[in-house]
Amino acid sequence: MNKQQDKNRKNKDGNREGGAKSFVKSLKSEKNRAVLARLAKLIVRYRGLLILSIALAAISVVLQLYVPILFGDAIDELIAKNAVDFNRVWFYLKRVLVLAAASALSLWAMSLINNKMTFKIVQDVRSNAIEHIQKLPLSYLDKHSTGDMVSRVIADAGILSDGLLLGFTQLFSGIVTIIVTLIFMLSKNVWITLIVILLTPLSFVAARFIASRSYNMFKKQSEIRGRQTALIDEMIGNQKVVKAFGYSKKASARFEKINDELNACGRRAVFYSSITNPSTRFVNSVIYAGVALTGALIIVSGGLSVGGLSVLLSYANQYMKPFNEISSVITEMQNALACAARIFELIDEPEESADAQGTLDAVEGRVDIDDVSFSYDKSKSLIEHFELNVEPGMRIAIVGPTGCGKTTLINLLMRFYDADSGSISIDGHDITSLSRHALRSAYGMVLQDTWIKRGTVRENICFGKPDATEEEIIRAAKEAHSYEFIEKLPQGLDSMLNEDSISQGQKQLLCITRVMLCLPPMLILDEATSSIDTRTEVQIQQTFDKLMQGRTSFVVAHRLSTIRTASLILVMKDGKIIEQGKHDELLQKGGFYARLYNSQFQGVEQG
Repeated sequence: MNKQQDKNRKNKDGNREGGAKSFVKSLKSEKNRAVLARLAKLIVRYRGLLILSIALAAISVVLQLYVPILFGDAIDELIAKNAVDFNRVWFYLKRVLVLAAASALSLWAMSLINNKMTFKIVQDVRSNAIEHIQKLPLSYLDKHSTGDMVSRVIADAGILSDGLLLGFTQLFSGIVTIIVTLIFMLSKNVWITLIVILLTPLSFVAARFIASRSYNMFKKQSEIRGRQTALIDEMIGNQKVVKAFGYSKKASARFEKINDELNACGRRAVFYSSITNPSTRFVNSVIYAGVALTGALIIVSGGLSVGGLSVLLSYANQYMKPFNEISSVITEMQNALACAARIFELIDEPEESADAQGTLDAVEGRVDIDDVSFSYDKSKSLIEHFELNVEPGMRIAIVGPTGCGKTTLINLLMRFYDADSGSISIDGHDITSLSRHALRSAYGMVLQDTWIKRGTVRENICFGKPDATEEEIIRAAKEAHSYEFIEKLPQGLDSMLNEDSISQGQKQLLCITRVMLCLPPMLILDEATSSIDTRTEVQIQQTFDKLMQGRTSFVVAHRLSTIRTASLILVMKDGKIIEQGKHDELLQKGGFYARLYNSQFQGVEQG
């Protein structure tokens, strides 16, 4: 009961907040003005199509509104006593058919232009969003769910497309209809026209009432939809983990909770948007009745013909239709505006720091880390005052407990993150003075987390060297011991792959093959053989030993038996180097590394 009361209270608060922010007022807010201004800039790119669309809308409306005049004239020809002129009636009807056909053709052309313009604008928005995502720092991608970003680029852009299309199609023709209808009505009877104008504010009152309660609901609906997409993406993408740990019921419960929240918010938004037509139709009926009553009285006094009244009644109906449509457009545009704001929020996220233009010609492999400090959360320290000097060709092993900063150090070396203070240099060049492409091209990287894109085996191997020959690919595959399973695939190197078509170990072998193909001057191996069987691991370790000769290498390892031959072992704890030296030296010290190594060795002995 308390939960329900709390929900009702929140709903009332939301309605009060919505009432304070009507659509008109929302346009006055700085944020929404900025969103509209950006949409206008995108629309202006297609000003030619926009002008043509407005012109076609005007032509269609004028032709449609001239039709009632012809019908009125035809009616007047029919009601004259003993003087019906069927030739004139047929003349008017033929003109009606011609005008109706021309109007339909104009509407068809306008629809084509509006569709083209809308899809191009949304294509631009999506392209800008995708392009910007590529430039976002990893810190943003780490903190925001993939599903929410996908929802912004796909679902929110789709809703924006629907809103723009509705706006282009109905808003322009609606405004033109109102203006032209008033002109035609004034030419027929001024008093009836004034009655229609005086009753018009009723439509604005109805539209304002609806708009005042819609924007916040649609915005919240879009945000909840983003959370729902994120959860779906997470649960489906990790379905094996969900099933393995019996998380299915909890996942379903989480989904049901978000789904109920979306349903409740959606129902409120749909309720207010659904009363648009009934409320505006009621206003239409009031205006129509007013015109009919006034027109009948004027006919009695001889100031208007029956055909003239039929024309005015038709215009009264035509005049109010755009208000119905504009009310619907306002509701949809608020939804579109809320979605556009979410997309622009993504596009406005700060890009990673500006890329320098420095290059590395002949990489020797000297790496100097000078007083580097870094933390993901500035309130929690991680790496502090880190010092390291690596000579060309050295093999640096990094060990330590989980969370000590091993992978973070790799992230700093590759400049996936920038250090908070201190500097890192390669061959005397500060890495911030180098382009990221030049820096990362100097490293070959194999991680415990593998990544395979949907494509052929060949495409997955040739990331770093797209122009590699068949012989080079096969050589790299044989050295990485991946050629054996590649040969067994249906089309060999041309076999299509996806995330589930090969095993985790085979994926890791392909990742190793990429490095073998590029033969970079420096290497980073972060648990590079964690998913590979022991026999293959021994073979690959021999290949790595050969590959690392003469190359500066950083090796993150949990299995300490694989780093015995390292030039220098760094033992990290809490972001600091607590021990360093060669394998035998560290064992003789009997410190943290020795305890760590002996615990693994004893485990093997007992097994």
